[in-house]
Amino acid sequence: MKRIIIAAFLILLAKVSPAQQDLLSFDEHNKYIYYQVVDIPGITADSLHGRGWYFLKTTYPKYKLKNPNAGSITGEGRFMIYNGLSILKHEGGEISYQLNIEFKDQKYRYWLTSFIFTPYERDRYGNFVPKLGIEIPLETAQSKLDKKELDNYLNETGAFCKQFGDKLKLSMTTPLRKEEVVKKEEAKKVVTDKW
Repeated sequence: MKRIIIAAFLILLAKVSPAQQDLLSFDEHNKYIYYQVVDIPGITADSLHGRGWYFLKTTYPKYKLKNPNAGSITGEGRFMIYNGLSILKHEGGEISYQLNIEFKDQKYRYWLTSFIFTPYERDRYGNFVPKLGIEIPLETAQSKLDKKELDNYLNETGAFCKQFGDKLKLSMTTPLRKEEVVKKEEAKKVVTDKW
C-alpha cells in the first residue's frame, strides 16, 4: 500500500512540476524567444549599460558583441547540449542564439532568440565535432529530431536562458568597482630617522 501511495505521489509531482521549455514562447516571427523586462529602481541607463557590457565581457568572453551603443547591446553566443545518461554524457550538439539587451533609466529588457541546433558526431579520433553543413532551427526541428530529443533540447535551452537571466540580474544589481565610492584611509608612514 505504501508503494502505491508513493508512486501516485511521485506521478502527481511529475505532472505538477514546471518544465523548462515552458519558459520559451513564440514571437511575432514564429521563433522561440526568451523575453524578460527587469525593473531596477535608482539606476540610470548608462550605469546599466556599463554593468551589462562588463558582465558580458567577463562572464562570456567568447560572445561576438556588436552595435554597442548607449541604448542596447546585441550579440551572438552558443552553448553545449549533452546527450546520454548521467555517467555516459557526451556532447550532443550546440545551440547558437542571438542576444539583445536594451536599457532605459531604472529598467532593462533582454531576449534570447534565433536558436539554431548543430548536431555533433564522433570523428575518427573519438572526439565529438559539429556535423558540417547541418544547422536546424529549433522551430522546425520537430520534423528532423525525435520528440524526446527535441523536448530535451528545449528543456536545456530554457534552463540556460533562465540561468543567464539570473546571472545578468545579479550583475545589474552589483555596482562596478569604478562606480563604488570607497574612502581610502591614508597609509601610515613610518619615520625611521626619528625614534
